[in-house]
Amino acid sequence: HEAFTAMRARGARVTDIAVLVVAADDGVMPQTVEAINHARAAKVPIIVALNKIDKPNALPDRVKKQLSEHGLTPEEWGGDTIVVPVSAKEGTGIDDLLEMILLVAEMSDLKANPNRRARGTVIETRLDKGLGPVASVLVQTGTLRIGDPFVVGSCSGRVRAMVGDKGQRLREAGPSTPVEVVGLDDLPEAGDLLEVLADEKMAREIAAHRDERRREQELGARATVTLSDLLDQVRQGKRRQLNLVLKADVQGSLEAVKQSLRKLEEPEVGIEVIHAGVGGVTETDVMLASASEAMIIAFNVTPDAGARQAAERENVEIRTYRVIYDAINDIKAAVKGLRAPQFKETVLGHAEVRELFRIPKVGIVAGCHVTDGKITRKSQVRVVRDGKIVYEGKIASLKHFKEDQREISAGFDCGIGLEDFQDVKVGDVIEAFIVEEVPA
Repeated sequence: HEAFTAMRARGARVTDIAVLVVAADDGVMPQTVEAINHARAAKVPIIVALNKIDKPNALPDRVKKQLSEHGLTPEEWGGDTIVVPVSAKEGTGIDDLLEMILLVAEMSDLKANPNRRARGTVIETRLDKGLGPVASVLVQTGTLRIGDPFVVGSCSGRVRAMVGDKGQRLREAGPSTPVEVVGLDDLPEAGDLLEVLADEKMAREIAAHRDERRREQELGARATVTLSDLLDQVRQGKRRQLNLVLKADVQGSLEAVKQSLRKLEEPEVGIEVIHAGVGGVTETDVMLASASEAMIIAFNVTPDAGARQAAERENVEIRTYRVIYDAINDIKAAVKGLRAPQFKETVLGHAEVRELFRIPKVGIVAGCHVTDGKITRKSQVRVVRDGKIVYEGKIASLKHFKEDQREISAGFDCGIGLEDFQDVKVGDVIEAFIVEEVPA
């Protein structure tokens, strides 16, 4: 599960179906819960392989009950989670498991075209004394062949050799095939996308361009996942959800925090607890938070050295609290900020268009009579013709005779010029209005 977290943190999207292996004698362990959360965060379907059913102390129904408590209700219990009893030792149920994997793949329409240039994702890299840089790659579409020129991240190369998962030499590898690729000019990052190109020159040029861009990005400060950053993203319309990783000293504290958070949720704002667990903040927690753009809330626990280093490297904010009230207050403030602002429109007045004047270098100015309310220079306006809105925008000019005016009240005549609209006609009604944000 930790490898899965790290892959997600690097942006790898190589998993189509997650097979969760749970021992029928041990049941759901803390690492099982983490694995469930990681799979959910990656938004992949989960198939449960209930292993060790051959053991005398196996309690499959107890494990199914535990799985249900974490949202994985078996199909035979009315849920939608496929649970397959297996024994890796005896080989029991393996065919059933493979059949279920194929069924889910078919239902998810998981297909790939082998007759195109290959694309794949780097799972791991290493430096071999004899072979040089070596990348473990999962081919996701197309067919990778010996001699293919490619670019991967800010590296490039040509496939000189490929080794399969059983150590066999390969000349080609199709979709869903894991291979070790030899022929890189440097070590790429895990999670980088490998793409086969037309020629090696193009691959080198793209790699050089990416390397230059990467260096430029490294010079700039990387954004930190903090409450203030989340609020900035909201103002830019980028999010309406607050993602959190919760850690606490005891289960009671954890449940108290989770229960308080549920009360803070609003229809417009979601609070998603990506992972919750008892114990100190670990590096795994930080990597999951980084991948999910989440903050870490730690109650009566502290991050270990590895977690602190990872948080600094990944720029994840860890907030520690000793009083639940303080934690909830901070989250409440964030939720309030995440709520979409409410606006109220107030109609100020109406003016009837009675004449049209063509002014050189200005265009059409509508000679109007204000019938009710007032028209202000800063108000927004809409032009209504035969009951239909034909324009909505701003006033470019508002005059009484030749004098600029801030506002014109009912009963007076005025000249109104509209921004980017020259199609005004006699008989049109100009409605002035303002839009104001309603205080929370």
